[in-house]
Amino acid sequence: MSAHGPMPKSAWIFPALAMLLFAAATGLGLSFTPSVGGFLFAATLLAILFGTVFAAVHHAEVIAERIGEPYGTLLLTLAVTIIEVALIATIMLGDKPQPALARDTVFAVVMIVCNGLVGLCIFIGGLRYREQDFQVSGANLYLSVLFVLSTITLVMPNYTLTAPGPIYSAAQLGFVDLVTLMLYGVFLYTQTIRHSDYFIKGGAGATETSSLSNRMLALSIALLLISLLAVVLLAKKFSLVVDVVTAMIGAPPAFAGVLVAVLILLPEGVTAIAAARNNDLQKSINLALGSSLATIGLTIPAVGLATYALDKELVLGLSGQGMVLLLLTFFLSILTFGTGRTNILFGLVHMVVFAVFVFMVFVP
Repeated sequence: MSAHGPMPKSAWIFPALAMLLFAAATGLGLSFTPSVGGFLFAATLLAILFGTVFAAVHHAEVIAERIGEPYGTLLLTLAVTIIEVALIATIMLGDKPQPALARDTVFAVVMIVCNGLVGLCIFIGGLRYREQDFQVSGANLYLSVLFVLSTITLVMPNYTLTAPGPIYSAAQLGFVDLVTLMLYGVFLYTQTIRHSDYFIKGGAGATETSSLSNRMLALSIALLLISLLAVVLLAKKFSLVVDVVTAMIGAPPAFAGVLVAVLILLPEGVTAIAAARNNDLQKSINLALGSSLATIGLTIPAVGLATYALDKELVLGLSGQGMVLLLLTFFLSILTFGTGRTNILFGLVHMVVFAVFVFMVFVP
């Protein structure tokens, strides 16, 4: 979907189909079972769910063009985060609780974004333009916050003494949630107000805004809200599909986290890749690293609050293998974003690390 030109039919058809599917499934008691009808329902659900997620991102892009950068990129990130929290919370607290799903999803998001998506954007941009530049100041701010949030949420739980790892005690989780929200909030203030020029190509300040009419803006806002609501309502049905399919194919528990991460990142990833092809690597970095920060800064506190309120366990600490991959990603990102210019080799190295991550999910 493009944010330019007339609104594509899919931008309103998929949200409408999602609401109709939810109403039909609720009214008729439809659910996923290992049968021909069940797989047909699952295929329909996934197609509509993916389409609705794309529709939500499209409408967020339309609104983003109107309000300009960096608020536009921030809106895209927040829309995806709402979808992510709904999916994670629903699966975690479902009929088959998965206390490590939030950890697996957050880790998968970091690996997919910082290695897969960043690597692909840099590689494509390098092939087409040889080198691309971006704001080092903005990238450094992203990385500094991302490294801290990743460490205190995914690594530190393995080394606490109050509660046996890889979990936090209630007091520790509350403190980490508070610190995470505070740090992410200050980052948003820095990104949107204090140093917004760090996140705009060339540091030129505000960009030109779209000529979108007020009527189309209002329609996009309404459809964005409907799309987000539809995804939240269908999250329970999606969780049942994930549980059964994971059990049927014998996939490791981390597979569910990767699947959720792919679902929520695919539309934003398409936008980031398109920006790299248009020689706007700065927008690609804003989308990619911004989604990682939002995932940790907003998803972990939200899921932590839900598990605490419902007296559920939340497993956060990574395995030793996961911590090694996370540390490797940190070092590689420092080198990649340290000069302000990229080439295809940087992109290829990131993609190799991502390939290692995917392989280790299935062959740990």
